[in-house]
Amino acid sequence: MYLGIDLGTSGVKVLLMDADQRVVGSATGSLSVSRPHSGWSEQDPADWIEATRTALNELRGRHDLSGVQGIGLSGQMHGAVTLDKGDNVIRPAILWNDTRSHEQAARLDANPDFRAITGNIVFPGFTAPKLVWMAENEPDAFARVDCVLLPKDYLRLWLNGERVAEMSDAAGTSWLDTGARAWSDTLLAASGMRRDQMPRLIEGSENSGGLRAEIANEFGMQPGTPVAGGAGDNAATAIGAGTVAEGQGFVSLGTSGVVFAATDRYLPRPESAVHAFCHALPGMWHQMGVILSASAAMEWLSTITGAKPADLTAELGPDLRAPGEVTFLPYLSGERTPHNDAQARASFHGLSARTDRAAMTQAVLEGVAFAFADNLAALHAAGSDPKALLALGGGARSDYWLKVIATALNLPVLVPESGDFGAAFGAARLGLMAATGADPVQVCTPPNIAAEILPDQALRPEFEAALARFRGLYRG
Repeated sequence: MYLGIDLGTSGVKVLLMDADQRVVGSATGSLSVSRPHSGWSEQDPADWIEATRTALNELRGRHDLSGVQGIGLSGQMHGAVTLDKGDNVIRPAILWNDTRSHEQAARLDANPDFRAITGNIVFPGFTAPKLVWMAENEPDAFARVDCVLLPKDYLRLWLNGERVAEMSDAAGTSWLDTGARAWSDTLLAASGMRRDQMPRLIEGSENSGGLRAEIANEFGMQPGTPVAGGAGDNAATAIGAGTVAEGQGFVSLGTSGVVFAATDRYLPRPESAVHAFCHALPGMWHQMGVILSASAAMEWLSTITGAKPADLTAELGPDLRAPGEVTFLPYLSGERTPHNDAQARASFHGLSARTDRAAMTQAVLEGVAFAFADNLAALHAAGSDPKALLALGGGARSDYWLKVIATALNLPVLVPESGDFGAAFGAARLGLMAATGADPVQVCTPPNIAAEILPDQALRPEFEAALARFRGLYRG
């Protein structure tokens, strides 16, 4: 059996998979986020360990873990875990959605070396500007930094005592030479860091070291069990969904939204705000367009109206409607692709006395879909051309929303059969590869498809006109 551990922002999920890649069981431990100041977002890494303990103990209560042969890790990206020489945490981890370092990010991004070497804009959520902020605002704490780890890699340190990072997660730090898959001394120096403060780099399917006896005994596992390099959350989701070859892609309707395209080439185009990152497998990269509010937009509307998201979408009926007269810009928390605008804000346009709740729901669903269309256009400009998109995430349970997305993007949307194809499953697959050396192509098979949702060509002209209207309303 193989264990996947996914460290999210709201909880840790552990998943047990057998040798035939069937999910045997899963469990979760919850987490909370601290926001001590406006724009700040922090967690105590000790809470990650306790949440993992909670989940593993729950899983162990239902399943014998003594047969686990490999462990994989996935996690929220970009967070900064700072350690001293004794591996003690210096301060709470600064998370991916923390925007305190926006000024530092802008300064780093103004240095052309960063975009040229990483292939990406330096976003405020990335790791490097967090350390520059720390140097400028917490100099005593910064002086103690002996190593910087990404969130899931702190769990690795607990599991096997190794300071290790892998390529997909490291690509989101603004310190990685993404094409060469190596730390960049130039970028480290430009942000006041040194190579010896960086963890060892491996590929996501490699063994980073064996499980410590103390941890193995605590959960009934075998000492020395291989712990895979693992992956950042989106790359791990791609491993779980079998999105590992040129031309494959997925659209993720989670709290945030992602249009993901796998590629066998490094294709940077930072001016488009497309993320060009290493994939979790050797010799593979991926491109991502990221919107910061996808399902979060429907959750926001749910809170405002007092109705559940499923009830809101049910009011629209099963058949796709032409876009309405109301347009919604879904920038509740700023936006990444393609605008790179942390100050962008959401808005409704075209409201009238006859606007009802269903019209606002329709506008929210369409607004998110049009934001995804902007992402796809940016991916096309950057060289990616997915032929269809696998639908993942909680929002993908809405058939109506998937019809909107398919028609707005003019691409087939593939609905997988029921099952768990997320980051924890992808992490377990990486654990299998690290333990057995299995061929990634044979391991990372895509799920069976339950339905293919095609664009409604009769409504395409009206969606094109609505998309043009949507784009004209953004004022950056």
